[in-house]
Amino acid sequence: MRSKTPKMAAPVDLELKKAFSELQVKMIDTQQKVKLADLQIEQLTHVQKHAKLTHAEINTLSDDTRTYEGVGRMFILQSKDDITQQLKIKQKTAEGKIKELEKKVYLERSVKEAEDNIREMLLSRRAQ
Repeated sequence: MRSKTPKMAAPVDLELKKAFSELQVKMIDTQQKVKLADLQIEQLTHVQKHAKLTHAEINTLSDDTRTYEGVGRMFILQSKDDITQQLKIKQKTAEGKIKELEKKVYLERSVKEAEDNIREMLLSRRAQ
């Protein structure tokens, strides 16, 4: 009888190991995606703040002030209105991307589910 018990437990152990490794890979992948989203949000927030500050400074200038836009290694003469419009677009674009990335709650929930599944598997295995 003793010899039959390990044979029955072996497929369960292999199944458990396979499921555990799959969940572990999923969890690591999701954690990396969450970190990437956090970095992108941080970078976009910086871009948004820079555009807001630049916009505020340009608004203090008189309408007849010559304004230039940096393009690569050169500067191009632009009207104040054009630069203001470009800064507004940059702010809105960054804001939209930040909102999209903040939907990463789904990713965080996925990590939590993977952790819970691993715990359940280990607890059920110990109970057997």
